[in-house]
Amino acid sequence: MGSNPIGVAKIMNIAIIKTGGKQYIVSEGQKLKVEKLNQNEGEEFNFDQILLFGNDKEIQVGQPLVEGIKIKAKVLKQGRGEKKIVFKYKNKTRYKVKKGHRQPFTEVEILSIS
Repeated sequence: MGSNPIGVAKIMNIAIIKTGGKQYIVSEGQKLKVEKLNQNEGEEFNFDQILLFGNDKEIQVGQPLVEGIKIKAKVLKQGRGEKKIVFKYKNKTRYKVKKGHRQPFTEVEILSIS
């Protein structure tokens, strides 16, 4: 056995961010899909709503936001998700409507948390 017991991962910088009405747990180097952002592909930007920050020494919980933490991210691609079929049907009235929907998203990579 080593110094790291099984089931206990080494703690690194993590944060909880809020974007697009949803909350995401992020760490450095992570790639994730979020609701569409008004950024161009390849552009770097900072997330401004940080709800929690933690590392191996401390945990900061925002009330409502944490001050002094920067999360730098890069837009990898803008795209649209898979098509979802919306089908409405009412029996005995000959009513049926079939629609499709593709949700736009932005894929980002977390470059640094500081």
